[in-house]
Amino acid sequence: MYEIARRHLGKVVAGAAMAVTGTAVAVAISLPGAAGADDTPGGRGAVGAGGISDVAGSAGSSGQQGTAGTQGGDGAQAPGAAPPPATVAPVAAEGEKGVGSDPLTDDELARAESLALTPPGAAAQQNVEGGRGPQHLGADLADPLPGDGTRRAEVRFYDYARDELITRTVNLATGKVEKSGAQRGVQPSAHPEELREAMELILASPLGKGVKEDYKDATGKELTSTVQLWFNGDLYRTYREANVPPQLARCGEHRCVRLVTKVLNGAWIDTRNLIVDLSARTVTRVG
Repeated sequence: MYEIARRHLGKVVAGAAMAVTGTAVAVAISLPGAAGADDTPGGRGAVGAGGISDVAGSAGSSGQQGTAGTQGGDGAQAPGAAPPPATVAPVAAEGEKGVGSDPLTDDELARAESLALTPPGAAAQQNVEGGRGPQHLGADLADPLPGDGTRRAEVRFYDYARDELITRTVNLATGKVEKSGAQRGVQPSAHPEELREAMELILASPLGKGVKEDYKDATGKELTSTVQLWFNGDLYRTYREANVPPQLARCGEHRCVRLVTKVLNGAWIDTRNLIVDLSARTVTRVG
């Protein structure tokens, strides 16, 4: 058996609060039994959301014993009786187009992304996996122009071929790209596809050995795919760090991320000291 004390990564963490240095991510960790109840593979929802059980209403469960049959025959609830089951109202149907300042609908998001990829040169750009076309990061409703109620979308991409953030404003009524710009050294939050690629790089790296060992310790099984893990994270920002290794000096110009990781529906695995440079496709240990 290898010595856990000698490893600086992959350490299983449970029952504590983990703060991720260099990111705005704080992880709430529940005690065993509640952690990971609703995890989804590689999810990027709120960090730790899968590890917090929904205990609403549990405090009154013991008080419901012995009250069965106390409800009157006329349907009125007797004092001390358990409340009737709640009903969930169906979600209102979303239209194809939003109105005014409504958030972009799913149809508008898909249309905006498609339109923003139309300009020439998109095929020469690269996504996080090195494929053709830029990496989609997100889209938001653009600020309206004075006296013009037309809905526009501001779509963000990242071109890994040039390490540039690309922003395009699309007129959803005319289908035209009205504005386009590229910036270097500007790094928005990471997209779930980027986080997944970062985890793929960790597992393919020699530095991922400890992660695999700890996964086997926790489950008795081999770790062979990212779908066996829940993970989240964000950019590694060098200006927030006390000591930055030379290998990570270009982070900020390059797109670098740090992850928090756990066994799917299970124990935490410490990957906070593994920084992935997605632009250079390297993994570096810090701390």
